[in-house]
Amino acid sequence: MRLVGLAPLNDDSGTQKNKRYIQGGRARPRCALYMPALSASRHNPVLKEVYERLLKAGKLKKVALTALMRKLLICLNALLRKLANQHASEEGLCLAKP
Repeated sequence: MRLVGLAPLNDDSGTQKNKRYIQGGRARPRCALYMPALSASRHNPVLKEVYERLLKAGKLKKVALTALMRKLLICLNALLRKLANQHASEEGLCLAKP
């Protein structure tokens, strides 16, 4: 997540609790996730529910959209891992954890 710049970073010091923010990372993957997240917030029933729940909790629209981008990235990583393990099992390699 940090490589793409979607990991929430804190700016806490002692008892002071500041807002979390995202920073750094690669802009191209972050930009590539923006439009799919925006579309999913309107048309995907599962992610639309998550987006609306975040808005009802008082999150800003941009913050809720960033959370959807992070969710999409997690789903993409899981899908790629599953496909890699599937491909490796077809080749006779074992990459999956026992």
